Amino acid sequence: MKRTIMLASMCGLLIHTSCNHHKDHQEEEIKFLVTSPLRMDTSITKEYVSQIHSIQHIELRAQERGYLEKIYVDEGQFVKQGELLFQIMPKLYQAEQQMAKAEAEFAQIEYLNTKSLADSNVVAANELAMAKAKFDKANAELALANVHLEFTQIKAPFDGYIDRFHVRLGSLVDEGELLTSLSDNSEMWVYFNVPEAEYLEYQTTVKSNEDLKVNLLMANNKPFEFPGVVKTIEADFNNETGNIAFRATFPNPNKLLRHGETGNVVVTVPLENALLIPQKTTFEVLDKKYVYVLDKENVLKSRRVTILAEMPHIYAIQDGLKEGDKILLEGLRLVRENDEIEYEFVKPAIALTTLDLYAE
Repeated sequence: MKRTIMLASMCGLLIHTSCNHHKDHQEEEIKFLVTSPLRMDTSITKEYVSQIHSIQHIELRAQERGYLEKIYVDEGQFVKQGELLFQIMPKLYQAEQQMAKAEAEFAQIEYLNTKSLADSNVVAANELAMAKAKFDKANAELALANVHLEFTQIKAPFDGYIDRFHVRLGSLVDEGELLTSLSDNSEMWVYFNVPEAEYLEYQTTVKSNEDLKVNLLMANNKPFEFPGVVKTIEADFNNETGNIAFRATFPNPNKLLRHGETGNVVVTVPLENALLIPQKTTFEVLDKKYVYVLDKENVLKSRRVTILAEMPHIYAIQDGLKEGDKILLEGLRLVRENDEIEYEFVKPAIALTTLDLYAE
């Protein structure tokens, strides 16, 4: 019985040893995938929260005091330049205009009579000058009355869309009271804030005779079909945020964009001669990025890298690597510092074009 137990124990030990040997053999045969950074020209996209404004957006206010007698348009309606929008009751101003007209006619008659007498040397030249001054004054008062009467009609200064009414028919409006707003949406001004460092990059990379072309991602996360160009940069930085405002102009032939909308401006920035690696070759230690670099003895050494820019699945490296460095592509969690490994080399172009995973 003891021999049987001993034999069974020996058999178990042999099987266990054989399994361990087989396992060690398998571990020794593991080959890791290794690649190198790839240097090439590429581009990155950056998104900036933006505010969309009409190229012209003004407030329409009453220029005279009175009752709102007529409203000729509706909210949201497209109107043409010169189209009559509101009518303030004109009776008082019509009466003033008629009185001024009568006084002007009287002054004209008086002036003509005085001139006739002056031509016959019946009255002195000074009296004629006084009559002429009265006539001129009456004409000026008539012109002023005509202006006041015209101000009872509020017309569209340009083509555009009427906003919400702030008054209703029959309201007593004061001079300067807000009636509505008018927006010219033929083109849109889109404002977005750019950090100082990115502003400096823009100024040094974009030629002075070229406009920066941008795209717009609307609030529904769909791209606006027409590209825009940055034509204006504000003069000063905001000291609190460290940003400066850019203004891009977008055509709006279908009138899809409206004043007050929001979106994201998408800027494509070229990167010339950039050094690229897959994101999944990196790992983080205390918010710093590292990669495993293979030395001449096939030993892994961690090395810190500085990220210049980020793209889907890819990092552009600013510092820490050079062309020809062999970096671990797969299995970062299976190795440690100073591990010696066997590897298969994956060409950088293939490694970058077959990525389907984000950095681990």
